[in-house]
Amino acid sequence: MPQTAYDLYRSGLQLLEQHDYHAATVPLRRARDLEPQTGMVREALGRALFQTQQFGKAADEFSALTELEPVNHYAQFCLGRSLQLCGRHDEARPPLTMAALLQPQRVDYRVYRDRTVAALGEHAA
Repeated sequence: MPQTAYDLYRSGLQLLEQHDYHAATVPLRRARDLEPQTGMVREALGRALFQTQQFGKAADEFSALTELEPVNHYAQFCLGRSLQLCGRHDEARPPLTMAALLQPQRVDYRVYRDRTVAALGEHAA
């Protein structure tokens, strides 16, 4: 019997919880392919890709998630961080700024936003 997107998602989450990030990407990609409009699947896959240092692919997943859920501060932050780690500071600034605006009490969001602003300032000099 074929696995459902939910079964694949749960399997991927279990692997994430066990810190087996590479293995988690397999069922989570399959779940995403079955249910591309499901935010929780996109987030879990993005997290797994981020943890395996596949920052460009993680950015793709978090970008899709922010399109589905524009006020998801965590998705905005993760998109910004992924882009930042790709060296794409100009693209990282808007989602990091959005995350900081959505959750002003989160110091980490402001710190990473400020690092991107500083990096952009260095490139302009």
